[in-house]
Amino acid sequence: MCKMKAVRVLTLLALFALLVFTSTKLHDFGMPSHAAMDDYFIQNGQAETGSNNIVAAILFDYRGLDTLGEASVLFAAASGIFLLFRRFGK
Repeated sequence: MCKMKAVRVLTLLALFALLVFTSTKLHDFGMPSHAAMDDYFIQNGQAETGSNNIVAAILFDYRGLDTLGEASVLFAAASGIFLLFRRFGK
């Protein structure tokens, strides 16, 4: 029993140390790192996609297949939950 308590305490300390370490490596709030793709999307987004909204252009034009995959996963999860509740509702 004492051994399990020591393992729990060590695990908690390790997780706390990981939390402190990662929180020191975060960017300041509102100051994200600059990426080369940011400038590319801002300069070429409207000409390549025809959209005035760069966020929508990135989401639906540049990352369209990724968005379709995410929507498919969400649809499958919702369908599964619906079928699960329907089965238990009888």
